Amino acid sequence: MSMKLLPGAATVLSLLLAAQPLSAHHAFAAEFDVDKPVKVNGTVTKIEFVNPHAWLYVDVKDPDGKLTNWRFELGAPNALIRLGWKMDTVKAGTDVEITGFRAKAGGPVGNGRSIKLPDGRELFSGGSAPTADR
Repeated sequence: MSMKLLPGAATVLSLLLAAQPLSAHHAFAAEFDVDKPVKVNGTVTKIEFVNPHAWLYVDVKDPDGKLTNWRFELGAPNALIRLGWKMDTVKAGTDVEITGFRAKAGGPVGNGRSIKLPDGRELFSGGSAPTADR
């Protein structure tokens, strides 16, 4: 390889290596279906502030009284903090209304878009869900 090509090759290699972590992170459309919105009312059982996404777990009672534990992917903990969340903003035992989108794989899994608290405050998830206008 000539010395003139070396700086260009080094630049290309640097860009490829820098882009590598981006490919490890999934896109919303890979796991969730924008054409399957979901809204559930339930009681928070657990919240996990973990990377790369926080998770909110909610017990939802169906019309027959059976409880199903839903889990909703939220944004990264850092994104939630920038949106005003604190570790204790949503505690276990809190009744919430969550809107979001169902997982393509089915089951009680979704990508949370917003969480409405009993006092009427609405929290946004900071996640990868598309906006209302897509």
